[in-house]
Amino acid sequence: MSADSANRLARMLEPAEWSAAGIPLLRNPREVVSGLHARHRPTPTTAVVAVLDPEERLRASASFTRRASAADGWVFRNSLLAQLRRVIPHDLRRRTPVRTAVLLYCRDGEARWTQEDGAWMWGLRDACTLHGLRCGAYITLTRDGWQVLGEGRGGRRPSSGSRPEAFLETAETEPPPPRTGGAASDVLRRAAAR
Repeated sequence: MSADSANRLARMLEPAEWSAAGIPLLRNPREVVSGLHARHRPTPTTAVVAVLDPEERLRASASFTRRASAADGWVFRNSLLAQLRRVIPHDLRRRTPVRTAVLLYCRDGEARWTQEDGAWMWGLRDACTLHGLRCGAYITLTRDGWQVLGEGRGGRRPSSGSRPEAFLETAETEPPPPRTGGAASDVLRRAAAR
């Protein structure tokens, strides 16, 4: 094994490590997953990072496509941190974090844990520390549905191949384009318009 491969393996979390880390449970994971799915319409290799307030209301979110490279928690951490910095100010001045970041990753394959998931978990945990957020759930979205890894909770809808649930009844209605950001993006948009 090369030194680079060994370093990548060190930047990954096993499911047991993730479960032991005390990641806060989502009160209503299906609502969070459905909301992010409707907002970002992820396809395989799309990551959606979202920041929730203490009442689990969405404060900001961003989606991006994973680049084709080896699964490395350090690379994933940097990508997540860049997105968080773009959509919401950090909370580093707080003694304890009040907002929680969750990650929804849409991918091909089975719903069970993979080394790529372990690298995303490591990246999410580290990005949250560097941005002053609590590390929240890591959720995979596959053809089989969604699963909160480390918790064993999941469902069949939405899935990576399903349309956003808000638009199932009205097929003629064109869904709105995916949105990123939140309050911070609104402030930046207003500042740019001046």
